[in-house]
Amino acid sequence: MSAEPDFDALVSRYYQPLYQFAFSLTRTEAEAGDLTQQTFYIWAAKGGQLRDRAKVKSWLFTALHREFLNSRRRQTRFPHCELGEADAELPAVEAVRSEHLDAVGAVAALARLDETFRAPIALFYLEDYSYREIAEILEIPVGTVKSRLSRGLGQLQQLMAEPAELAGRKGER
Repeated sequence: MSAEPDFDALVSRYYQPLYQFAFSLTRTEAEAGDLTQQTFYIWAAKGGQLRDRAKVKSWLFTALHREFLNSRRRQTRFPHCELGEADAELPAVEAVRSEHLDAVGAVAALARLDETFRAPIALFYLEDYSYREIAEILEIPVGTVKSRLSRGLGQLQQLMAEPAELAGRKGER
């Protein structure tokens, strides 16, 4: 071989023996093909680091074997199972509150919000203005706009949660 093996020539020369070795390890055609392709990908990324070009074959086989071992470790740590098989193991999740939100409730909560926070939220979410445009309209710094949006959204979430909490308490009596 020359000092710098041509990638296509390398694939032509070693694909079949690497695939056979991968098949002997995995016992499936698909996994063997994937493993062989991954080995050539590793060669494309790191093969230039090999100092002794006479050891290309052993380097490729070693890389394939290491990749096989890594894939087995991943399968052990994160086993694949069908979603239907894992239903019993999944935690019960209650319905998301957003399913119960309505536009009227959101606008009512927005109206109850302090003006300092209401204006930036309305301009950003209802009028689609950018931070910079809101800063110009309200004549405040962009950082203040971001801060008011963040704090205003927190207050808005609390205001929107209040009616649901009160309704839940009345139902408990």
